[in-house]
Amino acid sequence: MTANFAAKKANFEGLLTMRLNFAMPLLMTTLMLSSTWMSGCRGSDQLQAQNVPLPSLEKPIASNPIASTASPTPSTVDPTVLKQSWEAYRQRFIQADGRVIDWEAEARSTSEGQAYAMLRSVMIDDPQTFARTLAWAEKNLKRGEPSDSLWAWKWGRNEQKQWGILDRNFASDADVDAITALILASRRWNRPAYLTLAQTKLRALWALSVIPVGDQRYLLPGPREAFQQPTKLLLNPSYFSPAAFRLFAQVDRARDWSSLVNSSYQVLEQSAALSTVNLPSDWLALDTTNGQFQALLGAEPIVSRYGFDAYRVWWRVALDAAWYGEPRAKSYLQQHLVSLQQMWRSQQKIPAQLDLQGKPAVTYEATAQYGALYGAFRLIDPQTAEAIYQKKIMPQYRNGIWENNAAYYTQNLVWFGLIPSIAISAPLLQPANVTQPPHP
Repeated sequence: MTANFAAKKANFEGLLTMRLNFAMPLLMTTLMLSSTWMSGCRGSDQLQAQNVPLPSLEKPIASNPIASTASPTPSTVDPTVLKQSWEAYRQRFIQADGRVIDWEAEARSTSEGQAYAMLRSVMIDDPQTFARTLAWAEKNLKRGEPSDSLWAWKWGRNEQKQWGILDRNFASDADVDAITALILASRRWNRPAYLTLAQTKLRALWALSVIPVGDQRYLLPGPREAFQQPTKLLLNPSYFSPAAFRLFAQVDRARDWSSLVNSSYQVLEQSAALSTVNLPSDWLALDTTNGQFQALLGAEPIVSRYGFDAYRVWWRVALDAAWYGEPRAKSYLQQHLVSLQQMWRSQQKIPAQLDLQGKPAVTYEATAQYGALYGAFRLIDPQTAEAIYQKKIMPQYRNGIWENNAAYYTQNLVWFGLIPSIAISAPLLQPANVTQPPHP
C-alpha cells in the first residue's frame, strides 16, 4: 500500500495558529495542536466523496516506456519519463493561469506547490510554465506586509466559499525553493528581473526567518514569533537546503548565507542522534541554553519521527553533493542511510514512517520516499538505487503519473529524485562573474 499525502502541511498550519494566537510554551503547544495532520492515505475515492473534481488529461501520455525494455543504469533514467511526467503534471495540476492545485487537500494551493513548479520548470527548461506559476503566486500570495515579499503559504476556499489567502504566514522552505528557482532562471534564460526579485525576497527571508544563536545562525520554518521561544527553537531539518544557501551567498553578499550551510550540517548530524538508527526527524527542538537537541514526543501533529517531511533531507543533501561536491553531504548520506539500506536489503520495502527507535509507525509504503531515496542512493549505492527504481518507482508509473492523478506530493518528490544533476549545468551553479547590485 502506498501513501497519498493529504494536507501534508496541516501540521504547519496548526502550529502557527496555536503559537501566534496563544503564545504557549513549546511542549504545551505540541500537546494541544489540532489533529488536522493526516498521517495516512487519502486517495481519489475520498476526493470524489468530497465532490472535489479531478482533472483529466488534455491528451494521452504514453504509458511506462521502461516497463518492457532493458533497465537503465541509475545515472541515466530515461529522459522520456521526466519529460512525460512533467507534461502530465502541467496538465493535471497547473491551471492555465499558473495556479498549482493540490487535489489531495480540497483543491487548495500553497507556496510550496508554486515553488516546486518553478524549480521543476527551470530544471527542464520550460520558461513559459515558470513565468505563469511565478506570476500567479506574486499576484495571489503576497502577504500584504509593506517590507515583505514572501508568500503566504496557504490559499484556497474559506468557509464562505470564497477563494483567497487562508493563512498569511509563510513557510520558509517554499521561499527557499522559489528563490533558488529565480536565481537559476535568471541565469538560464538571461532574465535580470528574476535575480532582482530573488534578492528582494532574500532580504525579507533573512530578516524574518533567520535567527542567531551563539556563533550560529539557523533557518526557522517560518515567522520567528511562531518558532522561537526564549530558550527553544522549533526546527524542521527538511527545510535546510545547503546548495540553495550557496547560491544565495553568490547573489546577496550583504548577508552571511554561508553560515546556514554550516548550521544545516550541524543540525542534520547532531539531531540524528535523537534516533537510535540515526535518521532525520520531521521536527525537533533546539535548546538554545545548552545547544542540545530535543525530541518532540507529545501529541500529533508535531512529533519527532522519520516521516513525510524528512524524505526531503535526502533530496536536499544529495543536491549539495551533486552540484557542489560537498564532502559532508556524501558523508551524511553514507552514515545515515545505513538503517534504510539494511531494511531494504532484508525486506525489500521501507515503511512510510519510522519512530525514533526505527520501528514502523505505519504499515504502508510511500512512493515519494522511494523517489527521494533514489536520488541519494544513486550517489552512494547505485545497486540499491536501481533496485528501488525498478521495484518501487516505475511499477507505480502510468500515463506520466506516479500512484494516482491526485498525488501532488508524490509527483514532485519522485521527479526531483530522478532528474540528473546535470539538468542544471555548472555555469548556472557557479558563474565565473556574479555581479552584485548595491544593497540598502
